[in-house]
Amino acid sequence: MAKFDGNKVMPRYFIIVAVLILLGVAVVGRAAYIMVAERDYWTEVASRLKKDSVSVAPARGNILTQNGDLMASSLPEYKIYMDFQTGGEKKDSIWNAELDSICRGLSHIFPKKSAEEFRAHLEEGHQRQSRNWPIWSRRIDYNTFRRVQELPVFCLPKFFGGFHYEEFNARKQPYGSLAKRTIGDMYGALDSAKCGLELAYDSVLRGTPGINHRRKVLNKYMNIPVTPPIDGCDIVTTIDVGIQDLAERALLKMLKEPLVHGDAGVAIVMEVATGDIKAMVNMTKCGDGEYYEIRNGAVSNLLEPGSVFKTASIMVALDDGVVDTTYWVDTGYGVWKMYGRDMKDHNWRRGGYGVISLPRTLEVSSNIGVSRIIDDHYHSHPEKYVEGIYRTGLADDLQVPIPGSTPARIRMPRKNSHGQYTNWSNTALAWMSIGYETQVPPLSTLTFYNAIANDGRMMRPRFITKAIRDGEVEEEYPPVCMRDSICKRSTVKTMQTILEHVVSQGLGKKAGSKFFKVAGKTGTAQISQGAAGYKSGTVNYLLSFAGFFPADKPLYSCIVCIQKSGLPASGGGMSGVVFHEIAEGIMARYEQTDINDLRAETSGHSPYVLQGDAEATTYVMKSLGIDGWQQAAGAATLLAQNAAGGDTVPDVRGMGARDAVFILESLGIKTRVEGIGAVKNQSLKAGEAISGDQVCILEMSQAI
Repeated sequence: MAKFDGNKVMPRYFIIVAVLILLGVAVVGRAAYIMVAERDYWTEVASRLKKDSVSVAPARGNILTQNGDLMASSLPEYKIYMDFQTGGEKKDSIWNAELDSICRGLSHIFPKKSAEEFRAHLEEGHQRQSRNWPIWSRRIDYNTFRRVQELPVFCLPKFFGGFHYEEFNARKQPYGSLAKRTIGDMYGALDSAKCGLELAYDSVLRGTPGINHRRKVLNKYMNIPVTPPIDGCDIVTTIDVGIQDLAERALLKMLKEPLVHGDAGVAIVMEVATGDIKAMVNMTKCGDGEYYEIRNGAVSNLLEPGSVFKTASIMVALDDGVVDTTYWVDTGYGVWKMYGRDMKDHNWRRGGYGVISLPRTLEVSSNIGVSRIIDDHYHSHPEKYVEGIYRTGLADDLQVPIPGSTPARIRMPRKNSHGQYTNWSNTALAWMSIGYETQVPPLSTLTFYNAIANDGRMMRPRFITKAIRDGEVEEEYPPVCMRDSICKRSTVKTMQTILEHVVSQGLGKKAGSKFFKVAGKTGTAQISQGAAGYKSGTVNYLLSFAGFFPADKPLYSCIVCIQKSGLPASGGGMSGVVFHEIAEGIMARYEQTDINDLRAETSGHSPYVLQGDAEATTYVMKSLGIDGWQQAAGAATLLAQNAAGGDTVPDVRGMGARDAVFILESLGIKTRVEGIGAVKNQSLKAGEAISGDQVCILEMSQAI
């Protein structure tokens, strides 16, 4: 073994150490130079290769129908571009060889543009050497995007072929424009809610963004998740697509009728027990003559409701006990002076209605009758009447989640320090009672009628039942009762009967059905044109019908409102017809397999006749083949005992002389008739105890 020679080896080690020291010094020196002299440059380079705290958008939740069908969902859309500087000469040679094939393929995918037009467009981009040349001007869906990707050159890798794209999270509604204004919309690529339920429940649908760190590795970016995004919840609405489609078709059909030519229309269907909104249609006529959902008038239209408001007026009077169903009011010949202004009934040119009962004022929608009842009993204290209206819930804030909604505006009388009304006039009460000088959106009116159908229990309109994430219920939105009762139990039962008679024997007949009972009220109101008043050129009308069905066991309530210019204008004959089609369609489709199965023994409307000779009336009715019939006053059955005795004086106003004399003298009361026509007044008041040798003077009038 050779002897170690330190003199030869050690210098070598020293050389190696020296080299390593020099290398170390060089590395440290270079590092120091980079850290000091080139700091800004390398900081900029590093910023291009990494990005911290990158926000990751969550998937927006879907909006579903009550049955779970999609009404709004987020789907990807793309804008496609070409980078003509990528790939160099090799790509250019392929591009030139395949250009004709590419243009033919694009023209096949986008037929609105010919292959020659695509060629000229793409050649322009190639000539400019654009790095971001749009292939198609609009966004395309995923299926179209995949077809474009299969074309020559576009199928090559991005950094060689140059084909690239921008991806957007687009909101789509599978049912098109159906309930569009209720569901709402988004502001395109901004992912910002615009209106409707999209905006109302944006925080629930949007979800929570996540965070990623982004790093560039081997010429590719890699995402490092830090906080994963939480996708938005799906919300389940109360909307029934079938009812929505039915209501929209019925309303559009009427709006387009030659005699109507409506400017706008609203139809809402509500479930009585829960307040669930099953359909909400908002149609506005646009410049092209077609109808679109461009605003939600159902929750925002502050218009004078007209005669559908009369129901609330009569309800207040009955509930306060100032009148009952036996109350009679003189409407004259259809025109009545109210503090210097003419109040007119719709049939004033035909002589009016004369003296009519309180229920009849609603059946024939008598402006004079309702206004006189309210003015006679509340003129000295109008605030008591308005307080009664507030009790019905008409002025309540329904807290509708749809942006733009507003509660009704019903003015409360105010007095100054001298006891004088500051915001009130002599005519205010009379006109308010028939639906003027108030502003009530259609949904508030429907909620009121829905409460009548629900035996006085007022439900808040509900649009959403629950929010779901990954199949689990995150939050429920149960039905909310706003008022346990809007009036006395007896009052609401009376109103249900009167509203049924409005349809069976009043102006609302066209809203009825031969298969089931319908209850409701018509409304025909002139629309004020602001400072120009009600009659600036052509008169504009709001035609309404609000009611519920089946009347004997209400399941749904509905309101239909149509705005139009000029005559003819009829709430019952136009809005009532739409109501009829919606009601029969719903009952046939959802409640029975066959509309004929809805017919029941009690579904037909029994005729009503005035009290009189029971034997003679029975003979006539049997001759007509009618077994069940009732008297009009109080809807009590006309029995033979009317003429067989009793303890009190009956009410014979409105009867003919023969019937009135027959009944009174059958009870032992002597009668004396003055004048001709029907009984206008009787000297013995109804309800007085009968004693011997009484004489009742009957004052007759032809005005009845």
